[in-house]
Amino acid sequence: MTNETLTPEALPTKHLYEMGLIGNCAFLALVNKDTSVAWLCWPRFDSSFVFGSLLDSKKGGEFSVRPAQGGSFSSEQYYVENTNVLRTEITTADGRYRVTDFAPRFAQYERYYKPLMLIRKLEPLEGAPRVRVVCDPVGEYGSKTLSRRRSSNHIAYLGLEEEIRLTTNIPLTYILDEEDFALNEPKYLVLTYGAPLEAPVESTSERFLSSTLEYWRKWVKSMSIGNFHQEQVIRSALALKVHQYEDTGAIIAASTTSLPEAPGSTRNWDYRYCWMRDTYYILTAFNNIGHFEEMERYFHYIANISTKVKGKYQPLYGISGASELVEQELDLEGYMGNQPVRIGNDAYTHVQNDVYGQVLVALLPLYVDQRFVNPDRTNPEALMYEALGLIKTTMDVPDAGLWEFRNLAQYHCYTYLFHWAGSHAARKVARTLGNTAMEALATELNEEAARRIEQCYSPELGAYTNAIGSPHLDASTLQLILMGYLDPNSDRARKHLEALEKELKTAEGLFYRYRHADDFGTPETTFLICSFWYVEALAVVGRTDDAIREFEKLIGYTNHLGLLSEDVDAKTGSQWGNFPQAYSHVGLMNAAYRIAKKLDQPGFI
Repeated sequence: MTNETLTPEALPTKHLYEMGLIGNCAFLALVNKDTSVAWLCWPRFDSSFVFGSLLDSKKGGEFSVRPAQGGSFSSEQYYVENTNVLRTEITTADGRYRVTDFAPRFAQYERYYKPLMLIRKLEPLEGAPRVRVVCDPVGEYGSKTLSRRRSSNHIAYLGLEEEIRLTTNIPLTYILDEEDFALNEPKYLVLTYGAPLEAPVESTSERFLSSTLEYWRKWVKSMSIGNFHQEQVIRSALALKVHQYEDTGAIIAASTTSLPEAPGSTRNWDYRYCWMRDTYYILTAFNNIGHFEEMERYFHYIANISTKVKGKYQPLYGISGASELVEQELDLEGYMGNQPVRIGNDAYTHVQNDVYGQVLVALLPLYVDQRFVNPDRTNPEALMYEALGLIKTTMDVPDAGLWEFRNLAQYHCYTYLFHWAGSHAARKVARTLGNTAMEALATELNEEAARRIEQCYSPELGAYTNAIGSPHLDASTLQLILMGYLDPNSDRARKHLEALEKELKTAEGLFYRYRHADDFGTPETTFLICSFWYVEALAVVGRTDDAIREFEKLIGYTNHLGLLSEDVDAKTGSQWGNFPQAYSHVGLMNAAYRIAKKLDQPGFI
């Protein structure tokens, strides 16, 4: 990593994020193939990093188990099958060793044990490897150096609100002095924030490991998925799961901040927040795999937001429901020199009117799905009337749209689609509740939203444009097909899809969000979830063979562990944008589900 921003010409032909994700729904971490922890924020997803070499090689601290100084090595990284337990095997001239990294998670005392605890198990595999352990956490995004206190069997790192403690059976002198040592038996590193490990390190680590493996395997076994590319669907589901902050139920867009959408683009954003625009897709993904618990937790997060909204919904909220997410720039190198490094996200100030329909669609199952009981606890009529009222008052208000244009307001087709879908959902709830006045209001808004959507139709293009009076096509209008506004068997749906293919699809099967210039110029990379929307649309209109072919192209854009980024460079296949991107994995899961449903129909083998 350098302070010099890399241009596309200076980069390798294909850039991948060569690191793995671990987590337990209380924290997330990214581990490089050299065993270093590139990213770990404590005590929350949106807290400062304690290890952040991903964004600054000098200020980001370090936690690594590398070979003895000066030795070359090769690395292999993989997950224990059907789990979020990560293994990195290092081969040196002296021998081979393995580091197993995991965040403990398992059932205990009728709830889940998910401590702020990273456990690293070191094992010799061949020969006589020598390793060096470095543990140097930092605070306040690298601006704070922590002091160290040595105790009998642990090292305490002091200076944050709570103590970080490294408990280990490795001689502390080797770690404090950063000296290499012979790894001739299993060793354990248990790093905690707040409550420390007060138990035998070897036996407890092994118990936590076996219990965590068992938890993840049972979770996967309880998934209801088809046979279509099961391995990738499982990996995507496991990645999505750990992006849920279980304490509140919020699901963040991505693990990271400020990884550029394209090198030198300055499109570097903090995605460790919960976007209302993605609610429908997330809930659909969990419903498609039959995981009810995550849906319910997320419903409660959304319902909690809904009950405190005054006047308007924001496009995004913090994992605690916080509404002020003030954007700041930090004095850090940036990923591969890409600046600015941002925390917070000023998109919270934007007008994004599709959120009202998103909330209504999201809350619909609470009142019509028989798996939910006692829906009156969320005061459904008040919530529904409030959201419908907001749709009515914003029907003639331009907004920033799905893609959060910072200096452009339009009457977006996607916004009207969610006005249409949200009022349709409210009408179903009204019928369930027997509220004829609410049903009449929802019907009125549904019909008005449909009229606005039709104003986006261009007879010349044979397609719906991104906004009323706009000539531009936009991948978000694929949702006209996916959400049932357009009859998938109609000529209009077929021609609309063909027009989007012609304008936005690359030869590699990737899809741009749009091709026109925005506040930062013309987009350089494709937005991966749009490509999965395209696959879904192909399946819905009956082009199943095309959908399978394009899906199988897209899974080639994962890293070595099956993890997806936010963006992909169509020319090189490079991963860009924040990583891992939960919504890219949502897109994959939903596309696979659509295809699997088609393959289950008569006529397919």
